[in-house]
Amino acid sequence: MPLDQREPDDAVMSFGDHLEELRKRLFLAALVPLPLAIGLFFVAPQIRAALTEPVLAALRAEGLPAQLQVMSPIESLAVDMKLSLIGAILVSLPWVLYQVWRFISPGLYAHERRFANFLVPLSTILAACGLALMYFAILPLMLRGLIAMSGNIPTLVEITPSSEAVGPTLPLLSTDPASPAPGSSWVNTTEHTVRVAVPYGTSGTQAEILSLPMVRPGTLMQVYHLSNYISLIIMLALGTALSFQVPVITLLLGWMGLVDAPMLRKWRKFAFFGSLVVAAIVGPGDILSLLLLTGPLYLLYELGILLLVFAPASRVARGAVTRGLVGLDRGDDGERSDER
Repeated sequence: MPLDQREPDDAVMSFGDHLEELRKRLFLAALVPLPLAIGLFFVAPQIRAALTEPVLAALRAEGLPAQLQVMSPIESLAVDMKLSLIGAILVSLPWVLYQVWRFISPGLYAHERRFANFLVPLSTILAACGLALMYFAILPLMLRGLIAMSGNIPTLVEITPSSEAVGPTLPLLSTDPASPAPGSSWVNTTEHTVRVAVPYGTSGTQAEILSLPMVRPGTLMQVYHLSNYISLIIMLALGTALSFQVPVITLLLGWMGLVDAPMLRKWRKFAFFGSLVVAAIVGPGDILSLLLLTGPLYLLYELGILLLVFAPASRVARGAVTRGLVGLDRGDDGERSDER
């Protein structure tokens, strides 16, 4: 199809029609995020629990109390509001992008639409993979290493058959008893806290379990602030999602003729150094997260080279990327011979 040929259903719109269409799309785009944010606010505690689980698991693994600190009565509420707003933006983003696409697509040529149809899903998949890698791999390892490096050294003593108890002893339990008597106390070895059951209410038929965190002796007490931790997670997630757009940027540069696959192969050592720099900029700033981000970033660089080989501009414009992957597309033999 010639590049200047429009789709059959394209129509010329006046300036007023464009403004009316823009108003309509803006209204539809804003129609979803606000109600969604209100709905997500009711499940924000569950979202907060999922985001804080990695740091709580890292604290348990290092023998520290699995607790986060709040500094004001409204802090947890403010965090829940922030999470609901961010969650609404992320969930409604496909709808918003769809409205943007409906506004601009009538003015695009057919081959330009194919470029957008290829790039938008690719960018979304890469961002989702980056967030999954951050939550399930990078974040647990990073938190475990940082907590281990920041804590006090354990004070260990030898236990022998002749060891004697000094003062009152408490039972060591991995879980809290189901029905402890009021006044009972024990050590929860899983949560690293001392638990005490005290009477609750005036009926005398219920007991409440209170806890006291156990910390290692030393000059440092690792007590983490909830809002600071959530801000760290958001910053790390944003940086990871943006970093995973490296193949998209590489592909765009290749389509514009600024780079090609043989050139990028020669620049591999510079790409590794650039991955270090980008990881230092978008990461929280510690050495462990720097190393954990550098590896995936360099692999994304290699993915960009593969995309340039299998999805050149000419093949995407014809909508023949899938055929090219299985070797059925012959429309760009010259280009493929150059890539070899």
